[in-house]
Amino acid sequence: MSKQRRLSTVNERVLDPDDFKAAFRDHPAGVAVITADAGDGPVALTATSVASVSAEPPLIMFSVSAMSSSTPTIRRAETVVVHLLAADQLDLAKLASTSGIDRFADTSVWKVLPTGETYFPSARSWIRARVLEVVAAGSSSIILVEALESKPVDEAAAVPLVYHNRTWHSLGNHSRIE
Repeated sequence: MSKQRRLSTVNERVLDPDDFKAAFRDHPAGVAVITADAGDGPVALTATSVASVSAEPPLIMFSVSAMSSSTPTIRRAETVVVHLLAADQLDLAKLASTSGIDRFADTSVWKVLPTGETYFPSARSWIRARVLEVVAAGSSSIILVEALESKPVDEAAAVPLVYHNRTWHSLGNHSRIE
């Protein structure tokens, strides 16, 4: 018999949101940009919650905040493109994280795949994926996707972009410890 976990009850104290954010502020994360189009035009957002789930089948998960203007489109989309960014692509991370702008105004930085998805070809790597499940989780949604195709990473040309303690960092040989 499986045991179902429950959220806290009225009598249980949960961690204060500010304390929760402070705890994760010191946890570094890779930076990705998610693009999607549910038929109303493309959207993009910057995410640090991208994680591989399984290699067989190839599954990825990420979360999106209800506060993002891109979330409703991503929740309705059948496919998304997950872009894994290099340190020299900070401009893409900032573009997708800036509110109130047309993220696709500069037509020189994005293209459309033959399958119809909008993507940023300069990204260190990108993965086109089919949305399998959208799960409401507090003030966010967890999106589970199945990888369909990718642009492989050019290892020689790109060091990953990382977000830590409210600022951008590069990850490379200078940060390696053994």
